[in-house]
Amino acid sequence: MKLPYAEPFKIKMVEKIHRSTQEQREKWIKEAKYNLFNLKSQHVFIDLLTDSGTGAMSDKQWSAMMVGDESYAGATSFYIMKAAIKKILGFEHFLPTHQGRAAENVLFSATIKEGDVVPGNSHFDTTKGHIEFRKAKAIDCTIDEAFDTTINHPFKGNIDLDKLEKVLKKYPKEKIPMIIVTITCNSSGGQPVSVQNMKDIRQLADKYEVPIFYDSARFAENAYFIKLREEAYKNMTIKEIVHEMFKYADGMTMSSKKDAIVNMGGFIAMRSKELYKKASTFNIIYEGYVTYGGMSGRDMNALAQGLDEGTDFDYLEARIKQVQYLGEKCIANGIPIQQPIGGHAIFIDAKRFLPQIPKEEYIAQTVAIELYIVGGIRGVEIGTILADRDPETRENRYPDLELVRLAIPRRTYTNNHMDYVATVMKQIFDTRHEAKKGLRILSEAPIMRHFTVELDKL
Repeated sequence: MKLPYAEPFKIKMVEKIHRSTQEQREKWIKEAKYNLFNLKSQHVFIDLLTDSGTGAMSDKQWSAMMVGDESYAGATSFYIMKAAIKKILGFEHFLPTHQGRAAENVLFSATIKEGDVVPGNSHFDTTKGHIEFRKAKAIDCTIDEAFDTTINHPFKGNIDLDKLEKVLKKYPKEKIPMIIVTITCNSSGGQPVSVQNMKDIRQLADKYEVPIFYDSARFAENAYFIKLREEAYKNMTIKEIVHEMFKYADGMTMSSKKDAIVNMGGFIAMRSKELYKKASTFNIIYEGYVTYGGMSGRDMNALAQGLDEGTDFDYLEARIKQVQYLGEKCIANGIPIQQPIGGHAIFIDAKRFLPQIPKEEYIAQTVAIELYIVGGIRGVEIGTILADRDPETRENRYPDLELVRLAIPRRTYTNNHMDYVATVMKQIFDTRHEAKKGLRILSEAPIMRHFTVELDKL
């Protein structure tokens, strides 16, 4: 008899979450100007805004925090983290930063200048924001299959090699500071990149003499999908696959709040000592000294331990199976989501969910607001608001995908919570034809507007 699946951990501490009424939530979201980021956490029942820094750390991580070295320079915690990065990821040089966007800021300050172009696979919001802030341009080279949520392609995060080579041919190498490969690709639905695609990108990069950097926030989840979906790697461990993946990169940025399962922290790692020295200057300016870079010693200890735990197959299986559990319930209820189901979140296809709402009325945000009002569930829009305005024309950019992301924190919620989320989604989906109007923007920031945008219902 086959035994039912059980999580490879037990719960040691719990945190109370607060229930509320629909009338209260209607009031709170109106006061928040229909921006889910503006809500107080105690006004949210199930918080799926992000999986970044919201996971539950292990007993070993908490133990490691207790012996953190808070010395300003040369702390033992720095060397523990350095050893973990070398062992698991294979990079000799690294700079700690307080989180992923800080790593991007430091790296891009050392590498990107006005007029540059940065090809990649659906750059995420902070990545694109940091590129465009420097008056450079992010060029999306993701495969076309990623933009059709009904296609079941195993590696929708892959870069289209023809699209990439067109960029590499069009611009001189001096204008292309790097190729960015996001693993897994968040903006296309938490979709993985295959090792074969990484090898092929490496060949093109070598041909045109352009370095490759991985946006590695969810690298371990990417490795898990490679083990399951890429035949050549099915018998390798997650850590062996991770080594194989990073062989083809010159460097990486990491928001450790994801696959290192910490509440705060990040880093840049690279092979080039020259780049390390150049980036160190910016790390000192923006973050702190090179051996702490915006992180406390205890956080570096927890991060090092988290890198080890996050590359364990049993942990990844439990984590990704919970996301799959919710996704399969959505599919069974007819709810249109990005398929195949991604590694860290469910992505609702808002265009198919509310086809009657025009794109100018922010379809995905409309769905996300309704999820909160009906069930107290906080997700996030990955659509037109996040896509921002064109920096030259200042017109809205309308992406091919209008998604609502429901990001599942690691080791935090049970499948009973997933059942609740699925039921709320079905209730909204069953009454979707009643929605007549979307939202309009009242005020917005000039860049990365989705964090602070103010809206109103039409």
